[in-house]
Amino acid sequence: SKYQNGFAAYKANTGETHPLDVIPDSSDDSDSDSDDGTFVRRATTGVVALTDDNDGELWQGPLTIGTPAKTFTVQFDTGSSDLFVAGPSCTSSNCKGHAIYNPKSSSTAVDVGKKFNLQYGSGNVQGEQYTDTVNIVGLTATKQRLGAASQYSSSFSTANFPADGLMGMAYQQISVYNAPPVFQTLVAQKQITAPVFSFKLSSSGAELYLGGTDSDLYTGSFTYAPVTTQGYWQVNLDSIHVNGATPLKNVASIIDTGTTLIVANATQVKQFYAAISGSKDASSTVGEGYYTFPCSATENVSLTFGGKAFSIASSLFNLGRVSSGSKDCVGAVVGSTGLSFWVVGDTFLQNVYSTFDLGNNRVGFATLK
Repeated sequence: SKYQNGFAAYKANTGETHPLDVIPDSSDDSDSDSDDGTFVRRATTGVVALTDDNDGELWQGPLTIGTPAKTFTVQFDTGSSDLFVAGPSCTSSNCKGHAIYNPKSSSTAVDVGKKFNLQYGSGNVQGEQYTDTVNIVGLTATKQRLGAASQYSSSFSTANFPADGLMGMAYQQISVYNAPPVFQTLVAQKQITAPVFSFKLSSSGAELYLGGTDSDLYTGSFTYAPVTTQGYWQVNLDSIHVNGATPLKNVASIIDTGTTLIVANATQVKQFYAAISGSKDASSTVGEGYYTFPCSATENVSLTFGGKAFSIASSLFNLGRVSSGSKDCVGAVVGSTGLSFWVVGDTFLQNVYSTFDLGNNRVGFATLK
């Protein structure tokens, strides 16, 4: 998975084992700076309009790579740290329909002479590393490390992954390239006012705000949780509440815009669903780690960060009926035997305005307007 990939990169980059890189206990039943640009432009901010694909499965937005600039769409992923798009040698059907980055067509491209292999959940991407100019809504990162893929697995075909590529937004410590991620390059090259980026993920009006927060999109103040280990956007999940019960407290979590659902330790997920009357393990019917519950059941679910509980809308927690006419619905919290932590993905993030603060190493949540 991308987490094993990130843990391996963390160890290679820091010489230390990541604190979450542990085998779950037996009760489980299942930054360095970039080179400065040749000039310093006025520090600014940028707003990237995001498109919701596959009904909340992922969000994508545009950037350009190379000289002359070519436009690509990417998924902005806070659960990884590297940028890749399809390269000219990616000729398989999985690359068909994706925009192709050809370094030979860019006067600013430099071949680093290193290959890469990136793992993501159900698939992987392999290819060659380059540096080139990357521009996002007028903010320019020069000599940015990126990958030109020679191979996309089927999970990155256009049917499964509408974006052309992916841009990681976590810390350099988990970069497989061991190079500054794009956002860190923008900060180092003084393109960004503040080392902060923020998301609104929704079916319409979704955006990524680079260089701060968009006050038009949230109300009230932020509740912050400090990053506990710099690598992922890892914070403490104070507690998980289900229908008035608190089945879990003080668990490690990773805030991951690149994960659609909420994925967690299988034993803890079993404890979670025990608080929903009539819930059932649906690994043999829906998929490994999934649970169902009666569609008529009440499921008031909230996650507490920084001492404040944030609710998950029933429409987001309930993924729909198992099949047409079924009385059972599928839940958006999924168990995995390989995890010792909670991956808090878009099922939660669509309920809040989220901000990722590199300067103060913290994640904040506020109420959407």
